[in-house]
Amino acid sequence: MANTAWFESVATSFTARRRSAVSVPIRSRRSHRTIFISDTHLGTRGCKAEALADFLIHNECDTLFLVGDIVDGWQLKRRWYWNHAQSRVVSEILAKADDGTRVIFVPGNHDEFARAYTGRLFAGIEVANEIVHKTADGRRLLVLHGDRFDGVIACAKWLAHLGDWAYGVALHWNDLLFFARKQLGLPYWSLSAWLKHKVKNAVEYISRFEEAVAAEAARRGVDGVVCGHIHHAEIRRIGEVLYLNDGDWVESCSALVEDARGNLEILRWASPSQRHPSQAPAEAAAPALIPA
Repeated sequence: MANTAWFESVATSFTARRRSAVSVPIRSRRSHRTIFISDTHLGTRGCKAEALADFLIHNECDTLFLVGDIVDGWQLKRRWYWNHAQSRVVSEILAKADDGTRVIFVPGNHDEFARAYTGRLFAGIEVANEIVHKTADGRRLLVLHGDRFDGVIACAKWLAHLGDWAYGVALHWNDLLFFARKQLGLPYWSLSAWLKHKVKNAVEYISRFEEAVAAEAARRGVDGVVCGHIHHAEIRRIGEVLYLNDGDWVESCSALVEDARGNLEILRWASPSQRHPSQAPAEAAAPALIPA
C-alpha cells in the first residue's frame, strides 16, 4: 500500500475542492449522452491540461468514462510536476460528479496504482478495471484501457519505461516546435504523432494492437470495444467488432462522444490559446470521424 499512499493523499486533497465560477453561455455548451477520454497524463509537462479543462467546461454528459492513464504515476514517482491547469481538470471532473454525472475511472498502466481500489468510490468517482457500456441504441461496448494487449507492457516492463522516456523527449520537442509555429501564426502540429504514422514498425504495432483488442471483444461476445493506450483516435470495424479508440490529451486532444441516439464520433478540441480570436469555444471542436 506504500505505492498508493501518495495517491490517497492527492485524492483526499481534491475532494474538498470545487471549480471556480465559470460563466459559460448555454449556446456554447454541448450535451452528450456519454464522453470517453483517456491518456491525459496529468502530472506531465506534455499534458494539454488547458485544452482538457476547456473541453470539460463546454461539454456536458450523463456518463463520463476516464479510460486510463489519467494521472501519470510513472512520471510523478520520478519527478513531481503539477500546475494550475491540471488542478482545474481534476476540479472540473469532480464538479461533474457533484452535478450528477456518473464518472467511471478505468485505470491504465500509468495509473495502475488505482487498480487496487477497484469497486470503490473516490469523491463520487467509480473505479473499475473494465466495464460494459450499453449505448442508446442497445449496443454493448467493452470499456478498458488496453495495456494488457501490449506485449511490451506484459513481457518487458523495463522496456516500456524506456519507451516512455523516449516518448517524453519527443513531446518536449513537440512543445518547442509548437512555440516556434505559434510565433509564425501556424497551427499546432505534433512531431511525435507524425513519427508514429511514418515509422513502419509503429504503424504495424498500432494495427496489431487494434486487432488484438477487437479479437478479445469478439471473444467476449460484445458489439464493440472502447480503449485508449496507443494515443491514436480511431473508429473502424474489425470483423464483426466496432473498434473505438478515444485518443489522448498530449498530442491530438481528442475524445469519443455518444449522442442521445447512440451515434459515436471523435471530437478534437483546440486549446483556447490556439484559437483564432473570432472562434467561439463550440466551434473549436471539429468532428474528425464519423458517425459509427
